[in-house]
Amino acid sequence: MTLDVLVNAGPWLPVPPEGYGGIETVVATLVSALRDAGVRVTLATVGEPGIEVDDVVRTVDAPRFRDIARPYNQVSGIAHAHMQAVARTVREGSFDLVHDHLEVVGVAVLAAMGSAAPPTLQTLHWDMRKHADFYSAFDGGGRVGFAAVSRSQLERAPEAIQRQTLGVVPLAVPPPEDVGVERGEHALILARITRDKGQDIAARICREAGIPLVIAGPVAGIGDPDELRERVRSEPELRQHPDVAWFLDEVEPLIDGDTVRWVGGVAGRDKELLLQSARCLLTPNRWAEPGATGVVEALTRGVPVVGTPLGVLPSLVADGSTGFLAEDEDGLVAALARIDEIDPAECRRAAAPWTPKQMAADYLELYDELLRRSRG
Repeated sequence: MTLDVLVNAGPWLPVPPEGYGGIETVVATLVSALRDAGVRVTLATVGEPGIEVDDVVRTVDAPRFRDIARPYNQVSGIAHAHMQAVARTVREGSFDLVHDHLEVVGVAVLAAMGSAAPPTLQTLHWDMRKHADFYSAFDGGGRVGFAAVSRSQLERAPEAIQRQTLGVVPLAVPPPEDVGVERGEHALILARITRDKGQDIAARICREAGIPLVIAGPVAGIGDPDELRERVRSEPELRQHPDVAWFLDEVEPLIDGDTVRWVGGVAGRDKELLLQSARCLLTPNRWAEPGATGVVEALTRGVPVVGTPLGVLPSLVADGSTGFLAEDEDGLVAALARIDEIDPAECRRAAAPWTPKQMAADYLELYDELLRRSRG
């Protein structure tokens, strides 16, 4: 029997995103693989999806990622407006289940609908230290279950969520397009610019090691350096945004346009050119990243990874084989000196199991388990 699934991506970015957007990138990869497996997919998103779907629920009028870190009383209605449209679609439809990817609000609304909503599986894309008041007390009543993206993430989850988690499904990425570029000299950090991602650490260690660094990613949803400069000048309140303030105070002083460059947000062929020509990908995280799509993208392209041994990183990066992990800046500098020891072919071999087809197959098993439990 063909499964009819509503995949709820949320109101923040289109699917797939034009540049940064880890969750939306995963959703795009998964939806395409599910449809290849014969699943009928309705996608709840913002704007026009850039992938083939069977139906689409359009919610808010424009992507709202730039608002996500504004004060709560200015943005709290965005996710709820999105979920109003999702709830209406769920009540009017005949879905077998909902696969939710919207932090807190998605599963809260769907669980509150009770039997008016089909069984719901939520993928936990975020650090489980967040929202402890909600997730530590959440009870899905057998109709709501969870999927973790890594074993380390699940180990940090509240006990209530561990009980209701059906399994761990590692993230996957599509096979890369060959853009015909040779390996270059630059290290690359490809991530949203925020303190947790450690762009300042990346700049310092590359300056110490004498390796050019390219910083790629948006600041507070702004992916164009000229736009950021103009908006900081014309909108003084933007300096109060925590990511903007951190960038201006801690990262921008390290950018010299030579050893350290910020190129803004990148997508499509520009992203591929930067990534496939990188000497290594840097992930000097200050947080326990749960999934690390960027690491999987790099290894799939034969690009070694240098980062800190937090969160999912030790399960993705084999120290000395597909990259290096170090706990402090001195260790990261030493790792950069050894990066040419890493064989790109070994990186590709290590990433071979992380395919969209396997990710979809793993989720289909969880769908079956959730439906079985909900019937019980």
